[in-house]
Amino acid sequence: MKKISVFVVDGSEQLCKTLCDYFTNSEKVEVIGTANDGITGAAKIQSLNPDIVLLDIVLPGIDGYGVLECLSMMDKRPKTIITSALSQDTFINKALKLGAEYYLVKPFDLNSLQNRIIEFFKKEEKIVPLKPENFSDYKVIETEKRYARQKSLEERITNIFMIVGIPAHIKGYQFLREAIKLAVDTPEIINSITKKLYPAIAERYDTSSSKVERAIRHAIEVAWNRGKIENINNLFGVRVYSSNDKPTNGEFIALVADKMLIEGVS
Repeated sequence: MKKISVFVVDGSEQLCKTLCDYFTNSEKVEVIGTANDGITGAAKIQSLNPDIVLLDIVLPGIDGYGVLECLSMMDKRPKTIITSALSQDTFINKALKLGAEYYLVKPFDLNSLQNRIIEFFKKEEKIVPLKPENFSDYKVIETEKRYARQKSLEERITNIFMIVGIPAHIKGYQFLREAIKLAVDTPEIINSITKKLYPAIAERYDTSSSKVERAIRHAIEVAWNRGKIENINNLFGVRVYSSNDKPTNGEFIALVADKMLIEGVS
């Protein structure tokens, strides 16, 4: 199987070396080149045409936003993951508007980065005619629909986490996202959060229910400590919380899941 090709544009030579070393033994991902400034990076990306670009915002020459604008002119634009220490909403929103698929705040976990890269290239089922001839064709179409629905749900949850200030590099981010997805797919699970929801997440990530609970609690506390209460209230359209009124894990999961269900999960 062809490896996913990655090009790194980062001002830190050490980070570029770390990423090259980390992916050297990967069976699925390979770094095909690096650059430490925006001008060189943009030129090499257009020449090498990688599958994924890991791009910092603060760069010599032209910044990451300038590189994104250059990539927008490519016939086959690579998917771009921003890797930056800048965590303010304005930087994140601008990068996403310019076409970045994901924003990862430094410092980040290398294994999480690899999982994100691979996630972009999960194998999709073969597209079949709109009028299937047999049951197996219907099954493939349903698989396509489920994949599209899941991808849409994950993107919407990611956007909510960015707005409320939950950073992607903490463990609770993954657990909380999984909890919301489970609550959307099976709303009644929110009534059995300790008996069913936490154990289901723990089994998937090979950990314990208590660690899942603590990590989700930490993720919610990070959002509150960052003072993004107004963002949260604006997101849900009503003044739900104050700075001294933190929701429980179950309340927050239910609130976001309800929002997804009310708006309709396409």
